Amino acid sequence: MKWQGKSARKPTGGRLVPARGKRKYELGREPAETLVGPIRVKKIRTRGGNQKLRLLKADVASVSDPVTGATKLVKIETVVDNPANRHYVRRNIITRGAVIRTEIGEARVLSRPGQDGVVNAVLLPKH
Repeated sequence: MKWQGKSARKPTGGRLVPARGKRKYELGREPAETLVGPIRVKKIRTRGGNQKLRLLKADVASVSDPVTGATKLVKIETVVDNPANRHYVRRNIITRGAVIRTEIGEARVLSRPGQDGVVNAVLLPKH
């Protein structure tokens, strides 16, 4: 759990005395960092008693072909590119915007696996 509030220090390094304490709604969470592997989902209770699904591992993606309009559930082989962090490619971490290699070709992830609990992607045109 990570608190995402204001720093206790001023830009000069001097200490700021907070007017109040921390609040639960200011709380953040650690990133899911979805890996390629056998599917593993974690349920998170959110504000209002709602739920988010944290996808911890995924081995399949719902890939849509923009040319034909068809969507297929295909196996994820590896992460090819990730604009969020170049080190995520080496670690095989899937985030929104990541390019994954699948059985039917390369696809760009459109869903947020750490928020939605699924990997939805669109097939990229072949080079």
